[in-house]
Amino acid sequence: MNKFFFSVFGIITLTITSGNAAVYKGQKVYIEECRKCHPSGQEISYSREKSQWKELMENKGVGLAKLHTSSKEAKKSWTYFESKQYSKRSRHLKDFVMEYAKDSGKVPACD
Repeated sequence: MNKFFFSVFGIITLTITSGNAAVYKGQKVYIEECRKCHPSGQEISYSREKSQWKELMENKGVGLAKLHTSSKEAKKSWTYFESKQYSKRSRHLKDFVMEYAKDSGKVPACD
């Protein structure tokens, strides 16, 4: 049943205007990179409000990277947050977390 909802969500996301296409790319980044440590999409997106996510994701996500690289619990993710891949894809991740922030009223279908 989760596959069905994820498929429907993916199809809807792909058919929305190109301005929102980055949200889909951000969801893909989340699934590929963040889900290893944060298994619930709701957990990560609902952890902060839009203003807090905006601050963390400024300057290609430097704040989020620092948050992870300064935590011993997040040691598995250090390589990713120090990579060029993260800085290139951070804008999409920003769109994703902003779209589903605590104060957005939306729920991601990453589970």
